[in-house]
Amino acid sequence: MAQAEDGTDWAGLMLRVRDCQDRAAFAALFRHFAPRVKAFLMKSGAGAALAEECAQDVMAVLWQKAHLFDPARASVATWVFTIARNKRIDALRKDRRAEPEELDWGPEPEPDQAEVMEAQQETERLGRALAALPEKQRALIERAFFGELSHSEIAAETGLPLGTIKSRIRLALEKLRQQMT
Repeated sequence: MAQAEDGTDWAGLMLRVRDCQDRAAFAALFRHFAPRVKAFLMKSGAGAALAEECAQDVMAVLWQKAHLFDPARASVATWVFTIARNKRIDALRKDRRAEPEELDWGPEPEPDQAEVMEAQQETERLGRALAALPEKQRALIERAFFGELSHSEIAAETGLPLGTIKSRIRLALEKLRQQMT
């Protein structure tokens, strides 16, 4: 299996996510790829907000569709950046803007190291902020964002009233927003 220059076995981590739903492996993949995906999307013309939203979507797809990953067909980086490219195309179609002729993408051009460090620090701050949330709020945020469940689906799954779900998620997002500023 291919390893990064720092010795990280990305394919091994991805296989742990695919086969065991390993959250720690996913967190390591998220910390590494989310800032790179955001930088790639911004380099391809997406605004910061759209790039962040698409990067979050890409990482959610990585978690939800991990069962589709095949290391014999593509590296983790190729798979992740292909998902990112497709999300970018979907966003362009949604906005009814023309797709650029060709998007330069892939793992070759690394983003500026200062940007990478800043994005990694922001990701780590988000992780700490999530960990600081009360358990009830954190569980709902994880279901809504990692599990991509609607508020109604979460209410049905947990048996909690829809208003309670919405209130807890709103409070959690406000706490996260305050911690991140």
